[in-house]
Parts: sequence; C-alpha cells; structure tokens
Amino acid sequence: MTETSMMETTTIRGLKHPVSRIALGTWAIGGWMWGGPDDQQAIATIHEAVELGITLVDTAPVYGFGHSEEIVGQALQGRRDRVAIATKVGLDWKADHKPFRNTSAARIRREVEDSLRRLRTDYIDLYQVHWPDSAVPMEETARTLEELVREGKVLALGVSNFTVEQMEAFRAFAPLSAVQPPYNLFEREMERDILPYARQHDLAILAYGPLCRGLLSGKMTARTEFGSDDLRSADPKFQSPRFAQYLEAVRQLQDFARERHGKSLLALAIRWVLDQGPTIALWGARRPDQIAAVADASGWHLDADDQREIDTILRNCIKDPVGPEFMAPPGR
Repeated sequence: MTETSMMETTTIRGLKHPVSRIALGTWAIGGWMWGGPDDQQAIATIHEAVELGITLVDTAPVYGFGHSEEIVGQALQGRRDRVAIATKVGLDWKADHKPFRNTSAARIRREVEDSLRRLRTDYIDLYQVHWPDSAVPMEETARTLEELVREGKVLALGVSNFTVEQMEAFRAFAPLSAVQPPYNLFEREMERDILPYARQHDLAILAYGPLCRGLLSGKMTARTEFGSDDLRSADPKFQSPRFAQYLEAVRQLQDFARERHGKSLLALAIRWVLDQGPTIALWGARRPDQIAAVADASGWHLDADDQREIDTILRNCIKDPVGPEFMAPPGR
C-alpha cells in the first residue's frame, strides 16, 4: 500500500470532494512570528505534502500579511484540482503589522478579492472567520459570507476560535460547515463544548496546533531558545518553570509512543487528535523533512487503555497547565 493510499479522508459539507484528515498548516510558511520566510523551502514543502496525499491546505491573509497565501498560490499552480484551499477572513492590520479583528462587510469584500488574487484561484473551498469580532453584528458578517457562497467565490463557510454561542449566532444567518479551534494533547479546552457541538451539527473540526507549536515534535530540550520574533517567546508553556513540566511530559510520551506502538511522538500527537472525533489535524511545516512522517500517523489507532495512560502522564507531569489564550488578537 502506498503512502498516498493510506491517507484517511473525510468530508466537509459543501466541498466538491473528500479531503485528507491531515491538512497542511501554513502559518509558519508566512514567516511572521516564525523567524522569517524561506520561500523555496515552503514551496517544496507544499509540493511534498501533495505527493504524500494531503489534499487540504489551510492558510490565512494574516500569515505573513499576504505572504503565505501568495506562496500557496504559487506552489499550487498546476495542482489546484488536487487540493482544497482553506483560508480565512476578518483580521485587519495597519502599517505596523499589528492585527486586529474586523469582520465588517466592507472588510470581507476587500479581503476575499485579495485572497483570490494571491491564491491564483477563482474560488475558495473553505472560507473561515479567523476570530469573532464583537464590534460587528454577527448577521452582517454571516450574510456577507453567504453572499460569497451564492456568487461562487466560496464553496463552504467555517469559523475559527468561536464559542458555541457564537457559532449558534452565525448559523442563524448562514450555513456552517467547519470550526477551527486550537487542539492538541496539551490544549484540550474545546472538548467541553465545541467537540460535542460539532458532532451534533455535522461540523468538521480543523484542529490547529496539533503539535503545540513544535513542543510535541520531540525535538526541543531545556536549552532550546526562541528569538524575540518567535511567538513561542511569549507562550507561557515555553517559559520556566512550566517548560520543564511540559518537557518531562514530552519525554514520557515519547517513551510511551515507542514502547507501545513503535511510533514517534510526532505520529502519536497527530494520531491522538485524529482519534478524538470529526477532526482534521493541521500539520504545520516549513520544510519537506517536517512533513515526511505523515504516513506514520495513519493506519493505526489509540485504544481506551492508551488514552488513559496518556492522560495519566499529563496529569502527573503538568502541574500548572495553560491554554493558547495568549494568541488572541485584540478587537478594535
């Protein structure tokens, strides 16, 4: 069996074809908050992902302030019919490159044309509101997006970082196909309400950060340092004393993955996300070698005993857990 044929797929309501349950996340490819871009490596990474059977690429205008979308568009020339593109809308920025929320009709209309141009396509498969904007009525946001669907510029609508209440408000005015929350072994808040809500309403979950910003790659040590332009320099998980707690959990999870399943920690982290429900794992990568292990996450599952042992490791190691709240951009 080839690596491509092993790729698990799922459906997102409104899309033309099933998509792979592992998607390529391109935040880091944009360079902003990740130490700058490397375009040649980024294009090679996207090409490698497609060859490995990944058929969903997730991006956003704010990832490098248009740069990630441009690279995705360039890389998918000649491959567009093989890949569904998910991008986002509703973050604005000024000359200082400090994002803020803006889901007004005018902003959406401007953004969709910019995204289509950068992506070199005439439609977006999945268009997602990046963050909720309390300054704009949900009806204005949702109805404007529904108009884009009717016009054929967008096939399906999603939201990111929304609460259940906000999703309910959105669905009063427009159909919803997907939700994108942060979700990984260490950040599990969405299990309380978003996961059951998605199951109830047939929403695909695009889980971002399944490797917890590289922490679950297994490659970090106590000596790993992050530059001032790296978002992890502001993430409480990567600061003392928490960093040591998370690294100890990583060490024990590595041993568990190897001894129980003969797998890497990275494969375990992705498999764990895939086994939790209607989930798609957004595997972020900047270089081809960072996506090479995709096949290791397919073709096996974690049973109930595995889940309990993983939970025990987390409970024993991490005494002061924190979520991804630090990433939320301000309103206007």
